Amino acid sequence: MSILGSIMRKSSGKVKYKIPEDMRPILAESAFKLFSEKGVDGASLDEIAKNVGVSKGSLYWHYSSKKDLLLAACNHYYKTYHRKINETIADFTDPVERLEQVINTAIKSCLLDKANRIFTMEILTLSVHDPDIRRSWQQFYDSVREYYIGLVKNACATKKIKVANPELAVDLMLAAMEGIKLQSIFKPNTCTASEEKIITDGLKKILGFDTKI
Repeated sequence: MSILGSIMRKSSGKVKYKIPEDMRPILAESAFKLFSEKGVDGASLDEIAKNVGVSKGSLYWHYSSKKDLLLAACNHYYKTYHRKINETIADFTDPVERLEQVINTAIKSCLLDKANRIFTMEILTLSVHDPDIRRSWQQFYDSVREYYIGLVKNACATKKIKVANPELAVDLMLAAMEGIKLQSIFKPNTCTASEEKIITDGLKKILGFDTKI
């Protein structure tokens, strides 16, 4: 029996599984995993529930529909991304080093990580016709954009990098990342470890770093 976050305890000589009271984040993580592997249309609610050892009825107790669960999977992705970024820069104080670390982490998380890359592309596609999903993604995108702009401005203040328009530079860099995702559909080699340095240097150059590409 597989239950994410389950707690095993012994009772009368038998091992039992205690399902956590709050299954919502566990189901959201399961949905993210299966949506990444099979696509939103390809992953059923039965599979998502079974993946964490609960029934479909239990899933409906927490989420009213597949779309509700999809939005929860989006939030799981957003929170995971922000947590990784915060952990990455925790030990850095220099503005330029902080910016570099965020770029490196974003590339690994958003581009090289296949599950994240596929999930976000699917979400972007669905957002074209679904205003709720579009609103969810835009809130995340706006928060990431503003964060990058702050990092770039702080880095520019050190005079170690130079960007005439931080907002425009960040917009171009984020657009380049999305373009790289799309390119990976037709050129699988694009988002691999062998291409990581080329991608990193290219994105850093957009943000004013002196790199040779």
